[in-house]
Amino acid sequence: MYGLAKGDIRTAARGAQLFDQIVATGSLVLRRLGKTRAGEMAAHRFLSSPYVTPLGIIEALGEGTAQRCAGRRVVAAQDTTEINFSGRSQPPTGLGPGGNGRTAAYFIHPVVAVDVESEAVLGLVHAQIWTRAAAPVGDRHGRQIEDKESRRWIVGAEAAGEVLREATEVVVVSDREGDIYGGFARRPDSVHLVVRARHDRALEIKPGTADETFFEAVGRQGALGAIDVQVAPRGPGDKGRGAKVELRSTRVQVKRPASGARGEPPQLELGLVEARELDPPPGAKPLLWRLVTTLPIASFDEAADVVRLYRLRWRIEEVFRTLKRHGLKLEDTQIEGAERLFSLTALALGAAVRIIQLVDARDGSPRPMSDVLDQALVKPAAVIGRSCEGATQRQKNPHPEGSLAWLAWIVARHGGWNCYYKPPGPKTMAIGWQTFAATLAGFLLATPDANP
Repeated sequence: MYGLAKGDIRTAARGAQLFDQIVATGSLVLRRLGKTRAGEMAAHRFLSSPYVTPLGIIEALGEGTAQRCAGRRVVAAQDTTEINFSGRSQPPTGLGPGGNGRTAAYFIHPVVAVDVESEAVLGLVHAQIWTRAAAPVGDRHGRQIEDKESRRWIVGAEAAGEVLREATEVVVVSDREGDIYGGFARRPDSVHLVVRARHDRALEIKPGTADETFFEAVGRQGALGAIDVQVAPRGPGDKGRGAKVELRSTRVQVKRPASGARGEPPQLELGLVEARELDPPPGAKPLLWRLVTTLPIASFDEAADVVRLYRLRWRIEEVFRTLKRHGLKLEDTQIEGAERLFSLTALALGAAVRIIQLVDARDGSPRPMSDVLDQALVKPAAVIGRSCEGATQRQKNPHPEGSLAWLAWIVARHGGWNCYYKPPGPKTMAIGWQTFAATLAGFLLATPDANP
């Protein structure tokens, strides 16, 4: 587990303990994670172990996600975030410039699996972690896709197709930065793409026909109908809003851009769905999504499905918020070297996903508890859970035994939630996980017959 060499049980145990502490404390500061000087040094030893690599940790987390995605229709949402150490007099060593070209920083590009049916986060699929070179790399138009950062979108789609090969269908969803011709040209056969359009591309047209662009072609189509969508919150305090959007769609032949690689096809057949808001509220910017896709879009239902799949991309934004300032505060870590920092980042990605899964489940998730805990531990968890229940019906666990919602209720009670007032949030879930995990470990030690 956690990307370790076989047989290195002690390091694996340290990794599991460190992972649980990240979830429990909501922190990535090793001094706080370790609690004592000895615990802090044990965390340092784990991150410095030759058996531990960021890729190994990510692959181990991806294996668990693959099991949860088997037989399901899945959105694989991918995006990039920057971890910037501006304001730090001594940032970690081994980093490169950030987006501003100056501040020490590094970049993370995760792929997160979301169940289409329930909209639940299923886990981390893959992630790329890298720094930029200090020296200029030259004009991007003169470089091949293999030498560009934009290759991360292709790698993410390839990883989704490979890791989630047991899923019924995999749809890789990306925002505007993922709109690159090479991404569509090199799409694995095992995945579909839904990408928010950034470029109004030129089309391949019949001789004697006027030139036309992608956006012009979809704009002249008749409306298929309208649907209601929920616009995702933009940050803490924003509850999002509803919007009614009118749908149009078209399928066309898109020309390879002048900067495209010669080995890529000169044209591609792609679909475009336009979702344009009708009657936006006063002062609000009208919603306009133009979504390039490889999925079928001929009917209203197919176009509406593409819009729904794109909307699930907001789940990866939640992962970023949980990972950064409003959650685990990755920027505050005191790790000094890039190599150990990247291993900690891989663990933090998995921890951020687990916290979201527990918060998701508080209102009644249909997912099994095996998303975050071995299903064989249902009976011990049930014994512990009964001790959390009170005399009133409100203080009884209302969820089916063995479900993720059932486990989340138990964890929230261990975090101090009293079953009244507002639902438990990430901090309550994190604290509750620490107490619950310790209680479960003690129960299993005291009752060997309960061990699976």
